[in-house]
Amino acid sequence: MKKQYITLKTVKLNNNCPECYSNDGLKLSFEQEFVETNLYKSITNNTKHHLYCTTCNTAIYPVRWTDEIDRIVDYHKKTFEPKPKSIKLKKRAWIIFATIDIIILLIILYIFGVFN
Repeated sequence: MKKQYITLKTVKLNNNCPECYSNDGLKLSFEQEFVETNLYKSITNNTKHHLYCTTCNTAIYPVRWTDEIDRIVDYHKKTFEPKPKSIKLKKRAWIIFATIDIIILLIILYIFGVFN
């Protein structure tokens, strides 16, 4: 099972970076978990967000956020709409399901005496 996150929304913030005090490098990214296995692909409800400064190339953790950054992040969290939870079966899963259905059908036909 391979879990990864896909970026759904990136917002540039005009606030000062708590590390380098630049006001043009902060980016807030929202990501949603994507799971892929041999049988299916799915989008889960798990989401996360990151705040990153492109000027000083550092991740800004919530401990270092100012009140203004915290308010703006809360606002963007409210406006963020994740993709709906979904699952898509791969070809291998459909083949397995079809094979099982055919085997069950043959067993039922054998039990009722169609095949002697």
